[in-house]
Amino acid sequence: MDQASSSSSMKEDKKKPSTDPVTVDDNEEREAIEIALFQVPECYVYLIPPRKSAASYRADEWDVNKWAWEGALKVVSKGEECIIKLVDKTTGELYAQAFLREGDLHPVEAVIDSSRYFVLRVEEKIDGRVRHAFIGLGFRERTEAYDFQAALHDHMKYLNKKKTAEEMEQHFQNTSSVDYSLKEGETIVLQLKNRSDKDTKSKIVEKNLSNLSLEDKGKSIETIPSIIPPPPPPGPLSPVTTAQQSPSSLPPSLSLQRSPKQQDVDTKNEEDKKEGQEAKDGGVEDDAPDDDFGDFQAAG
Repeated sequence: MDQASSSSSMKEDKKKPSTDPVTVDDNEEREAIEIALFQVPECYVYLIPPRKSAASYRADEWDVNKWAWEGALKVVSKGEECIIKLVDKTTGELYAQAFLREGDLHPVEAVIDSSRYFVLRVEEKIDGRVRHAFIGLGFRERTEAYDFQAALHDHMKYLNKKKTAEEMEQHFQNTSSVDYSLKEGETIVLQLKNRSDKDTKSKIVEKNLSNLSLEDKGKSIETIPSIIPPPPPPGPLSPVTTAQQSPSSLPPSLSLQRSPKQQDVDTKNEEDKKEGQEAKDGGVEDDAPDDDFGDFQAAG
């Protein structure tokens, strides 16, 4: 019975996860998720000659039409590391890889005579030691080369922002530890400014108004001068006023009454008109019987 109980307790201890902080950190590092930042299905690797001087690399020194390897390229982010992987197109077998870490040398260097070719610093562990090598890397399109550089730049920006956030958090923790509470015997003095004279005057006016009776309030309201309305517009001019305002430059002998000579002339004209009318009427009556024979006389 004792052996069975001891064996069961040992099994339970094995099943329980360890809470040691060191093992927790190791598990987190192992379980870090890889995030793909960039991927291109076609790239070319060149075996480049060693650098002879401190001058930059040039692609025209390579035979760019004769590449040593052709495959796919992936840029992944794993925690704070950025890994550049060269893998086979079909099998996915790893050919070489380079690491971009904070504080280390940048593994990618652009050539000075082209925007599609780079020098890649790859590394590999051999017998427990890290070995480095420099190889040429080329893309078919300029857009692919630009996106490759942008992915690396974005990862470096992420690392810088993370570093500044950690520094701000640490600074906040250090400053927040300061104790601002009042110690025994300490006091705070508050200096309040006096109110302005306008506030006091307004309060006095309100108090006086509240003390007035209704009759006094009515009188005070009546004494308020009213606004005088504007005068009405002038009306239309009457004939009397127009006659009064007529110009005095007319001749004084002008009058509307006719002279006796003009009246005699008018009466004579009227009589002549009447006689002419009667003569016309008489002539029409005399000529009426001859209307039937007018045509024959004209014909004869």
